Amino acid sequence: MKLIIIALLLSTSLSGCAQNSLSTQDTTVMEQQMTNDEAQILALTRKFTQLMIDRNTAELDKMVDKDFSLTHITGYVQPKAEWFKEIEQESMKYYSAEEVSRSITVNGDTAEFVQRNLLDARIWGSRNKWRLQQTMTLEKRNGTWIILKSVARTF
Repeated sequence: MKLIIIALLLSTSLSGCAQNSLSTQDTTVMEQQMTNDEAQILALTRKFTQLMIDRNTAELDKMVDKDFSLTHITGYVQPKAEWFKEIEQESMKYYSAEEVSRSITVNGDTAEFVQRNLLDARIWGSRNKWRLQQTMTLEKRNGTWIILKSVARTF
């Protein structure tokens, strides 16, 4: 029965109803069913988003690979140092993020995290509430998950 409820919650949150954010009850049920790796990845990626909002590139740097890149919705692949500079100078200013849906796929020491957020941000002068899907590739190194890259697109 639990599996049916979880499957229904996941299909609802990932379906065309993506405009509605996950309810607290839905989130609690899904988080209770997570593996340890999935819980670590969720905590890491939520912290990543909060650090973007906080403009804390020093802490962001600790959770991403030395060769981390961010692919923007325009297709531009931005190196970590350049993206951090944009955050620090506020040419990329993040105000808030509201989670709409997420999925985590773990395969040994690699993982993919896909999250849809309503992201309030000003990017290169344009402020909007972006319907942003971020797909992150992660790798577990010495027991710690590291974000290798992030690819953003709209949904």
